[in-house]
Amino acid sequence: MARSIFAIVARASDGTIGDRGRLAWHIPNDLKRFKALTLGHPMIMGRKTFESLPGLLPGRRHIVLTRDAQWSAPGAEVAHDVESALALAGEGDIAVIGGAEVIALLEPWTTRFELTEVHGTFAGDTVMPYPGPQWRETKREAYPAEGGRPAYDFVTLERG
Repeated sequence: MARSIFAIVARASDGTIGDRGRLAWHIPNDLKRFKALTLGHPMIMGRKTFESLPGLLPGRRHIVLTRDAQWSAPGAEVAHDVESALALAGEGDIAVIGGAEVIALLEPWTTRFELTEVHGTFAGDTVMPYPGPQWRETKREAYPAEGGRPAYDFVTLERG
């Protein structure tokens, strides 16, 4: 079975991807998309991302990439380097869900970005640059602002 590694991230216009361990916005459709894309796949994430989750997400393996050799948590599979995380994940689709440092570490192996572009500035404490010129847009779905929630686009980028 071939391996496909995709990064999934919601990013505001100012680069914000988080604020104090949480998303800086609440977009239910984005959460539904996250679930649909990650369900049934191992997820690689950093320790802070794991600790920001509301709990273990059903139907997905939680592979936590951390430098802390003593860290462990129920339900988490721990890796201390990228190669170990990829070996734990095995073959098939793998989701890289954050944070920014983990996404950057795994970018050389990543084949696709599933990006939610949140239209607004949020001045959060965690930022990520927009994926570089090696990525080309292959799909975009735009959604207007609604009910006090910002406008956003679902964007698929593939290595080009």
